[in-house]
Amino acid sequence: MTLEHEPLGDSDDAAQHGDRPTTDAPPGSRPRADVKVTADLVVLTVRQAEFKVMLVERGKEPFVGKLALPGGFLRPGEDLETTAHRELAEETGLDSSGLHLQQVRTYSRPDRDPRGRVITTVFLAIAPDLPSPIASTDARRAEWVTVEDSLKNKLAFDHRIIFDDALEEARRLLEYTTIAAAFCAEAFTISELHQVYEIVWGVPVEPRNFRRKVLSVAGFLKDTGLKRHSNGRPAILYQRGPADLLHPAMLRPGTGL
Repeated sequence: MTLEHEPLGDSDDAAQHGDRPTTDAPPGSRPRADVKVTADLVVLTVRQAEFKVMLVERGKEPFVGKLALPGGFLRPGEDLETTAHRELAEETGLDSSGLHLQQVRTYSRPDRDPRGRVITTVFLAIAPDLPSPIASTDARRAEWVTVEDSLKNKLAFDHRIIFDDALEEARRLLEYTTIAAAFCAEAFTISELHQVYEIVWGVPVEPRNFRRKVLSVAGFLKDTGLKRHSNGRPAILYQRGPADLLHPAMLRPGTGL
């Protein structure tokens, strides 16, 4: 497997000078950087009422032993989304076929990888209660780490910056899209959806106001006609509706919710 965690080429000189222009360009032409391309993933889930991100422990230099986001190098014939799906399966054992990947942004700072010039595109994936990972290839281990703990760790490469950006993107998406339902099981209660908003945003959300707002957004929720019976009042079960965008927006507390 060709990973972001592997050597960039056969030449040590290329690893030391990955941002150096190629020397075989025709006279008078503009220099071009020798660049490698990768895909990295920020995979978020809610497990046991905790907000978690998938991290792997690197088994090779650079940053051996450090936690990092899963990801790796583009292979011939692949597009970046295919690379992201393959790398997630190879490094963590997770079946990514059912995961929707949303592109966050591209990172191209010349010094972001000590082995040479590497440009990475980052994908965000969200799913409910994903299973425990199984590390393989050059990852020593793979695990779900709480977002709070992840923010305290010094991640490999520029992955802390990437993670911060993707986390903020996930929180922003909850304001303007119906993606919060992706953290829930296929059928869920409004209370469970409310818990997702509180966990992902990291702030309390007033429950009555929340219920009124989610039920007022056309196409956000679809009543399944079923109820979940517990010790209290039976709770209506919903599914994600056909809408992709929230109108009006569901702004975070302190910004208008």
